[in-house]
Amino acid sequence: MKFGEIPIDAAEGAILAHAHRDGGLNFAKGRRLSADDVGKLKSAGITRVVGATLDPEDVHEDEAARAIALAAGGGGLTPTAPFTGRANLFASAAGIVTVDVARIDALNALDEAITIATLPAFAVVTPKQMVATIKIIPFAAPRTAVQRALDLIGSTPLVAVAAFQPLKAGLVQTSLPGTRAKVLDKAVETTRARMMGIGGTLQGERRVAHDEAAIARAIEELKAEGCDLFLVAGASAIVDRRDTVPAGIEAAGGRINHFGMPVDPGNLLLMGEIDGAPAIGLPGCAKSPKFNGFDYVLQRLAARLPVGPREVMGMGVGGLLSETTSRGVPRAATSAKEENQVAEAPPRAPRIAALVLAAGRSSRMGGPNKLLAEIDGKPMVARAVAAALASQAVSVTVVLGHMAAEVRAAVASLGASADKVGFVENPDFADGLSASLRAGLGALPADVDGVLVCLGDMPAVSSAQLDRLIAAFNPVEGRSICVPTVGGKRGNPVLWDRRFFAEMTGVSGDSGAKHLIGEHADLVCEVEMGSEGVLIDLDTPEALAAFRARATEAA
Repeated sequence: MKFGEIPIDAAEGAILAHAHRDGGLNFAKGRRLSADDVGKLKSAGITRVVGATLDPEDVHEDEAARAIALAAGGGGLTPTAPFTGRANLFASAAGIVTVDVARIDALNALDEAITIATLPAFAVVTPKQMVATIKIIPFAAPRTAVQRALDLIGSTPLVAVAAFQPLKAGLVQTSLPGTRAKVLDKAVETTRARMMGIGGTLQGERRVAHDEAAIARAIEELKAEGCDLFLVAGASAIVDRRDTVPAGIEAAGGRINHFGMPVDPGNLLLMGEIDGAPAIGLPGCAKSPKFNGFDYVLQRLAARLPVGPREVMGMGVGGLLSETTSRGVPRAATSAKEENQVAEAPPRAPRIAALVLAAGRSSRMGGPNKLLAEIDGKPMVARAVAAALASQAVSVTVVLGHMAAEVRAAVASLGASADKVGFVENPDFADGLSASLRAGLGALPADVDGVLVCLGDMPAVSSAQLDRLIAAFNPVEGRSICVPTVGGKRGNPVLWDRRFFAEMTGVSGDSGAKHLIGEHADLVCEVEMGSEGVLIDLDTPEALAAFRARATEAA
């Protein structure tokens, strides 16, 4: 890769190193300059630009990030489309992160151009939470370095999420003279909340005397109720393998595997099993909702990860737990004090809704509703909706108006997937695109971070292109409006941050919210697509016929 100043006459194909926003131009860093871009820069009096030109032995940053992300991520992870050399891996289910620390260190040592960052090993994650990010530092990575990274990964991923699987816990609590029922009640609620946090349930509970025979009988009863995890909380702390709680587990036919752990609080935890099911003698701190050593063990059991003596004894580093950080699965705070102890929310995938505008009258089509026109046997609007459904959008809403029943039926032709589509009718569809935009925005889920405004007459837009726009979206980094481009020409759909929803509902006429792009140029991110689907809208019979002909040729 060559980097530095480039004469403007030789800049076509170069990657712009610094944003250029002057003279009516708004070229972002990383833009690959087209012939048209070069012409505009020359017209603005620019004679040289700073940028990079790639050699045959270079791999573009996005291509390299995508290849490494696909190889590095294992089960329980969903990769995003790459953007600016970054590809993220998000959890697809709640669970525990597993990390091959040694090989990740080795990959990061291969070449300074290639990096991967992950959450700590055994971190608990929720769906859509970011688990890892692959970032190519310059605009390209050496092809040899990318290949070495892929060879190092091979067929064994570097990071994965072991999803929580349901556990049905049985809780036995013992009592001594003076034990208060209120304390036992609180322990039940704390245990129930812990189990819910890992996708499990508290199946049953028993309160018995602090006696090994009573403990054994309670365990037998809970076993009959279908419990597959046995928790025994003694009224007095376990101080030895031969104490009352471990003796009760053995009397129920179980065995003790390990006593004690290098985690504080949680030192006095006892590990055992009964007929292959885990049996845990709880430390006193397990009655508190604060994170402790019991949480470490419980989370790994729920994720079906090994948690024997070797694993427990390996918990010492990091085992001195802070009292002001919540490390477990998030639970509702029970007091103002606990509210202040909840850690900052971890990075997660943006919640982007897809809004398909399909209310128009097709006036330029000269009669029939273009949205119902078939292309390769599928109605045009159904193709647009199918792309949205296949994307990483969290919801798909279709705005109906003209011939609403027929358009709804066309979407229903998608079969079972159409059940995931929401509909809203725009009675003012004759007022133009802005009316449909208002109706659609009002129907979106309240918790979305942004919206992809899709047009029902753009059947060549793919789910991959929608995902690329979602990958580019990052308001923190100034990418609040994501616009697809092909060779510098802007198209649709556009992704909008929710901060613009109020302004978007105030537009009028048939031009939608286009003027807002110009008014917020500093927040606009142009996303190069490479294929013209984002530029093709079918407004006339001639355009439809030409598109059908190209589709037939491609088939």
